[in-house]
Amino acid sequence: MTSDPTSTPRRSAPALPARIAAGLCLVAPFVALLWVPSYARQGPVLAGMPFFYWYQFAWIPVSITLMIVAYLLLRGGTRRR
Repeated sequence: MTSDPTSTPRRSAPALPARIAAGLCLVAPFVALLWVPSYARQGPVLAGMPFFYWYQFAWIPVSITLMIVAYLLLRGGTRRR
């Protein structure tokens, strides 16, 4: 069999440590927000908002950052090879 020059080359999978780190980045927000007893309280209050609410809102930018890191870990692993 000859290789087809018009076919696109296959990318190799990222290294195992990068995949594990990306998985931890994606699991962290789920664990933090599903563990309700850690934030089911009234205080401390931030700008008049109970801790329960601002803790959940604080996870929005943290989750976005962790998703970007996971993406770069997985994408970066394929670019280096």
